[in-house]
Amino acid sequence: LKRWYNAVMTRVDRVIANSDYPRAHVLAEHGIAPDTVVSIPRGVDLDRFDPDRVEPARVAALRRSWGLPPAGEGPITFLLAGRLTPIKGHETIIAAAARLKDEGRDLRVIFAGDDQGRTAFRESLEARVREAGLEGRVALVGHCDDMPAAFLAADVALLPTLVPESFGRAAVEPQVMGRPVIASDHGGTTETVLPGQTGWLAPPGEAQAWARAMAEAQDLGGEGLRRLGQAARDRAVKLYSNDAMCAATLSVYEQVLDARKGGT
Repeated sequence: LKRWYNAVMTRVDRVIANSDYPRAHVLAEHGIAPDTVVSIPRGVDLDRFDPDRVEPARVAALRRSWGLPPAGEGPITFLLAGRLTPIKGHETIIAAAARLKDEGRDLRVIFAGDDQGRTAFRESLEARVREAGLEGRVALVGHCDDMPAAFLAADVALLPTLVPESFGRAAVEPQVMGRPVIASDHGGTTETVLPGQTGWLAPPGEAQAWARAMAEAQDLGGEGLRRLGQAARDRAVKLYSNDAMCAATLSVYEQVLDARKGGT
């Protein structure tokens, strides 16, 4: 039924996909002409997600509420921002954090997101944290309204989703805020995260690989992470702004209108 419903794309002038990943899927699934499907990445609000516009007090308040020491003190902090649901990969990160603890590494992991009524899943995550002896290292802090400050309150963002995302804005927003990202090596995030340049890609669900990537982030230290984060911001601001998205979309509309006027 879904394939039949989506087949409407075979009867239009242009299809806009929000990354190359869904573009390839549409071409493979529906067999339409390649020049019919255009890839235009989603945009980020660069006014809201601007490190210079976030008052330090907002960041300090979040770190206090999360039980973290002041910025610049304590171990590297990782942030997984997303609703509490099995597909987001929280269990992978708990398992990875347990491995790092067993290696003698200290770290902090923040899960910021609402359970949206999935209390049983939240409770299962809390139980896994206790069983792994990660109290004080992994914290479920609930919903967060101030995501720009949240990314600045952490050192590295995590996106361990088990299901490919068509674009993965949760991997782009932290980069705009100057934070490197460790993301699952599938879907749209393979286009938005450059391994070794703006972050890391790790196989979804493989705790050992995620632990290795998190350890590499720790080993870079604060200055190394800042350099990686600046490279991530420079690239993301250039490629993923709302202005760039709108300009590319308007260009597609103009092409369609010009073709209609020309009778082609």
